Amino acid sequence: MNKYLERLYNGVVKENPTLILMLGMCPTLAVSTRAMNGIGMGLSTTAVLILSNLVISLMRKVIPDQVRLPAYIVVVASLVTVTELLIEAYLPSLYTALGIYIPLIVVNCIILGRAEAYANKHTPLLSVMDGVGMGLGFTLALTLAGLLREALGNGTAFGVPFLPAGVEPMGIFVQPPGAFLIIALIIAVMNALGIKTRQRKLVESGCDGVCANCAKACVKSEEVTGK
Repeated sequence: MNKYLERLYNGVVKENPTLILMLGMCPTLAVSTRAMNGIGMGLSTTAVLILSNLVISLMRKVIPDQVRLPAYIVVVASLVTVTELLIEAYLPSLYTALGIYIPLIVVNCIILGRAEAYANKHTPLLSVMDGVGMGLGFTLALTLAGLLREALGNGTAFGVPFLPAGVEPMGIFVQPPGAFLIIALIIAVMNALGIKTRQRKLVESGCDGVCANCAKACVKSEEVTGK
């Protein structure tokens, strides 16, 4: 796989920051009451993530190791301030819905984590693609959680009602406990699919899944060869 496409795949699927690495859970649980809120927060974070990765990668040979993290925070805080002002000016309804969680992007561990783990060690273009992949993965997770919570808790999808008359939505899903339930459900489904995939690969490779038999076979082989 092309190394640039690999960064996209890594962020969206293999190391999804929310559903695999369990990072950025504060905004995930707080703003995912509606699908549009999830998209807004996800894209805002993606923009900051891409730009911060780019700037930090360009400055990676200039920033001294002793002040590395403070320098990252200054870069991220500057980008978040610009993003917040743009959202307030052009998307006031989204700004009102997201509230305090926009400035809190500054301390989002996804952004600081990618800056430390990837951007300061790789070229600008690879760092940008890493930011795109991680940002899209974060956006997809937020949107999925928001869509499920909105559908179950309000009976709407992207603000459009779909429940028939007389059917009441389950309001708990737009409350804080609902966020934990939905995220846990999504991760449980992903884990179940992952376990099935791993089992299939083991069978295809000739492994019956009984590790004790493999251990016995290794012992017998050692006895025969004398190693």
